[in-house]
Amino acid sequence: MEYKKTQICRNEHILFDQFDLQVEAGEFVYLTGAVGAGKSTLLKTIYADVPVRGEVARLFDFDLTRLKKRQIPELRRSLGIVFQDFQLLQDRTVYDNLDIVLCALGVKRGQERRERIEQVLSDVGLETKGYKYPQELSGGEQQRTAIARALLGRPRMLLADEPTGNLDPDSGVAITELLHRLAQETNAAVLMATHNLSVIQRFPARILDISSLR
Repeated sequence: MEYKKTQICRNEHILFDQFDLQVEAGEFVYLTGAVGAGKSTLLKTIYADVPVRGEVARLFDFDLTRLKKRQIPELRRSLGIVFQDFQLLQDRTVYDNLDIVLCALGVKRGQERRERIEQVLSDVGLETKGYKYPQELSGGEQQRTAIARALLGRPRMLLADEPTGNLDPDSGVAITELLHRLAQETNAAVLMATHNLSVIQRFPARILDISSLR
């Protein structure tokens, strides 16, 4: 991923001008800054929910400055996105929350879907939780389920928007450790927006302070 001399706007308000960022495969980057500084907006430009202008705004083989609507689904299949509020379907089990995503991705063979679900649940340490509903899980387990969902498409980049924001301190540490491990094991780049200084200190990585760029 590379942004060079880019401009990011929200409702004609310029959040960032002449913005530069480069992230390599397997790299872990923290996005920090005050509430409202633009962390979430920056992440939204990456998955084409907010437009970006500039000299270079490239994600893999996609030019984000010239992206067509028909290209957006393909771009998003290259990404895994983890939100603060989990966004799980409460009336479906963990397994079914994952299966519906694979069906949407066009994976038709039941055996392949089962194998991929078993793999991502193993990746996040939830091998025995597939039969449970979200409300039967702890906050940390729900976020692990959300990360498993993000891994289903075998993404080249994970975007985590305040993934520890609704968790207790111990669960926040565990989720951050998991994301670091996944970056190493899958070679996916990870951008994690956070204001949780304790996890940054415990798991050091490159820090991009959004507030200093405005």
